[in-house]
Amino acid sequence: MTKSRLGATMGSLLKTSTSLMAAATLSVMALSDTASAQDQSVKVGFVTFLSGGAAGPFGVPARNAAELMIQSINAGTVPGPYNTPGIGGAMIEPIFVDENSKQKNADYLKLVEKDGVEMVIGYISSGSCKAIAPEAEKAQKLTILFDCGTSQIFEEIVTDPKYTFRTGGHATMDNVAAARYLKQQGVNLDSIAGINQNYAWGQDSWRDFSETVAQLNSDASVATEQFPKIYAGQYGSEISVLLTSKPDVVHSSFWGSDMEAFIIQGSARGIFERSNVVLVTGETAMQRLGPQLPDGTVIGARGPHGALAPDSELNDWFRKAYFDRFGTFPTYPSYKMAQALLGVKTAADKAGSAEQDAVIGALQGLEWEGPSGTVSMALANGHQAIQDTAYGTYKYDKDAGKPVLVDVVRFNAECVNPPAGVTSIEWIQGGFEGAKCE
Repeated sequence: MTKSRLGATMGSLLKTSTSLMAAATLSVMALSDTASAQDQSVKVGFVTFLSGGAAGPFGVPARNAAELMIQSINAGTVPGPYNTPGIGGAMIEPIFVDENSKQKNADYLKLVEKDGVEMVIGYISSGSCKAIAPEAEKAQKLTILFDCGTSQIFEEIVTDPKYTFRTGGHATMDNVAAARYLKQQGVNLDSIAGINQNYAWGQDSWRDFSETVAQLNSDASVATEQFPKIYAGQYGSEISVLLTSKPDVVHSSFWGSDMEAFIIQGSARGIFERSNVVLVTGETAMQRLGPQLPDGTVIGARGPHGALAPDSELNDWFRKAYFDRFGTFPTYPSYKMAQALLGVKTAADKAGSAEQDAVIGALQGLEWEGPSGTVSMALANGHQAIQDTAYGTYKYDKDAGKPVLVDVVRFNAECVNPPAGVTSIEWIQGGFEGAKCE
């Protein structure tokens, strides 16, 4: 071989080797990028009642749903269109905090400032939400209220939200629908009474219910309105007043242990026999109390959740997955937590990122499907959800050994929620202008 040919051959070999090394480097970089994407995580703070009287009926079912949904979302095993792993390509890394705390704001700031969460999902009590919503705006941290009901959050407290969202309907929906249901069922609405907790949720609920009844029946009168303190537990004097006043309807937005105590104490003294009783949050007691809950009680679930959820592949999956894991069916707090997480996933996947600003931009005005049906962020400039709702009448099926709801009526979201730009009380007192009821 001549010197020139030898040089050319060596040059060619060197060039080939360099190309192979470059290709190998690119392959390693590509694998590294893929692994990095798979290893991405996003810290999410979850706040719900893990102790106290609200834990059993509300907080623990919500936490259970969060655990189930986080595992399923991270694994990509939720039915389509949610069957891609993670949110915006990132795995959810949860941090759970007990809402049953006397330092709610401090707990929230710890999540934001020390734990470094990208977002917070939580809060059952309206009192908690009233404290946290302004804190979220001040801290500039994406905060998703998954349950609490007071309409004050966006109508009075945070009127121009950027960082605060609520992925479930507020109290107006629940109480307008309750009154409409009673009227449709032919219940006499001439005399009504209320027993509600003495804070925002109870006050708002009674206001919306009684004002709706006044619109539906101009002859209606209020026999009595009772506002015991939250977590009172004993309602002997209030029940005595209710029995004495003999109303056609008793309305209660009690929840958690307060509601269960009222059911047991009130049924023992004949309240449920003498009056038509409507329990706005009654669905959570169906499995827990069974035959202790009197037949004929009107039951709500703060939306079309739990026993009132519509048939769908996603609902079937959620109920089975929850039952298989926890040995009981999910109630409405579980549904509302799942609804919030699927809203976050939809927004993050749409934005292609789990970073705060990306999720905020995509979540505003978003519409998605949950186990309870369609959710639309239609109020408060796209920060407050509306959805259809439903009510039914309780019956314990002794033959089957399980509680059921009969005479279920569903209401369009636009029938029981105020339109954008109108406060709840203005809408009700104005005769439900713009309501779309089938």
